[in-house]
Amino acid sequence: MDTRKKAATDRDPLFDALRAETGRLDAPRGVEKELLQAFAKLHPPRRRWYHALAARPFALGWGLSGLAAGALVLAFALRAPHTSEDGNAGALVALDGNGVFIALDSAERIAAEPAPRMVATDVPRTSLAALGMPLTPENAGDSVRAEMLVAADGQPLALRLSALQ
Repeated sequence: MDTRKKAATDRDPLFDALRAETGRLDAPRGVEKELLQAFAKLHPPRRRWYHALAARPFALGWGLSGLAAGALVLAFALRAPHTSEDGNAGALVALDGNGVFIALDSAERIAAEPAPRMVATDVPRTSLAALGMPLTPENAGDSVRAEMLVAADGQPLALRLSALQ
C-alpha cells in the first residue's frame, strides 16, 4: 500500500471534522472588496511633501535652478580663500594667474611649510584619475604637464595642471 494512502486512512477524526467545518465557511461574494474599500477610507495613503512637488508643472525647472545655484555656490567656495582661526588664508583649491592649484595635503601643512619650491614635471594620467582626470584606454599611457608645490622634505603639497596633452 502506498504511504500516502496509508496516511490518509490513518488520519485523526478531529482533523477530518476541522477540514469539513472550514470547507463550509465561505464569505459571500464582494465582502473582501467591501472590506478593502472600508479600510482605504479609514486609513488613506499618506502623501509626503515631496510628492506634491513632483506633481507640479514647474518641478523640473525648480530642480534645474536648484542644481545651478548649488553649482554656483560650490564654484565660489572653491575660488574664495578660507581664513583660518590664526588669520592665515588658505584654500584646498586656489586660483592664481596660471591656473588652479589642487591641494594634495592639508591647508595648515601647506601654510606651515617654510620653504616650498615649484617643480615642473610630467605626471602619468593614471595617477591623476583619483583627482577626477578623465581616463580612457586610449589615453591611459599619456602624461600631463604639471607644476607641483613641493616641501623641503620632497613631499608634494599642491598640484597645478599646466597643459593637457
